[in-house]
Amino acid sequence: MKDEKIINNILLRYSDENFIIFDGFDDAVLGFCEKNMVLIYSYSKCIEILSEKMSHSDAVDYFLYNVCNLYLGDKIPIICYDDF
Repeated sequence: MKDEKIINNILLRYSDENFIIFDGFDDAVLGFCEKNMVLIYSYSKCIEILSEKMSHSDAVDYFLYNVCNLYLGDKIPIICYDDF
């Protein structure tokens, strides 16, 4: 079970919840916030995933503009800025 993605375990355990999922970033899920029932994504992992297809600076720009600026209501996932 250790090889399974965290997101798969969360979705299986909380199948009655409607989590908003960022496409292509399953490996960046750190967990979820039980209070709001929203997923938590690792900023650094998201940038790493995007950097496989573009430069690092383009990945940062893309992520900040196209993901962080989204407003999807109260269930918007949390971005954990873990790149310090």
